[in-house]
Amino acid sequence: MSTGVPASRWRASPQRLTRLLAGLWLFGTGEALVVHGELGASPWTVLAQGVSVQSPLSIGQATILISGCVLLLWIALHQRPGLGTVLNAIVIGIAIDVTLGLVGDHPGLVERWASLLGGIALVAIGSGFYLGAALGPGPRDGLMTGLHRLTGRPVSQMRLGIEVGAALAGALLGGTVGIGTLVFAVWIGPAVQLALRHMSPIAATDM
Repeated sequence: MSTGVPASRWRASPQRLTRLLAGLWLFGTGEALVVHGELGASPWTVLAQGVSVQSPLSIGQATILISGCVLLLWIALHQRPGLGTVLNAIVIGIAIDVTLGLVGDHPGLVERWASLLGGIALVAIGSGFYLGAALGPGPRDGLMTGLHRLTGRPVSQMRLGIEVGAALAGALLGGTVGIGTLVFAVWIGPAVQLALRHMSPIAATDM
């Protein structure tokens, strides 16, 4: 495998590609379980829900559409995509729709909390897998880092502003904001960090 950055982002060994696809599918499954919990979706999925409410699109299809729109912004921000970027924009949305098609409607309170917490765990594990593959950032991550480079503001501020903006826009369109949105926002960072800590030795052997 070439050691250049462009090659590493577009040429994947079978192990890295498997890691990427498994991670993205787990990520999408986790997002769907958070939605299934009906306690409030993650900020970007709130936006996808809102688009779904206002259009014939499913939540997964809306997720793919939003990812495509975000990637268009990359052009102005001079961000470089990779294989993982493109697959992120597609696979997560498909996984969301498949999972939502398999789970039932209107779960009980215990199932709702289990779905929320289990979904957060799957999103974290999925993030650990696909970030470990190092095949390019996801559309939203690239938007964050691109705006950071353009404005000079801290990444944390860019991330917070983007997430809050997505949630507010989604809520105005009819997406579900609730306690689950807050729980997701508070716990997803530490959960992803924990997942990366445990998966980084494995990732290193696959690179």
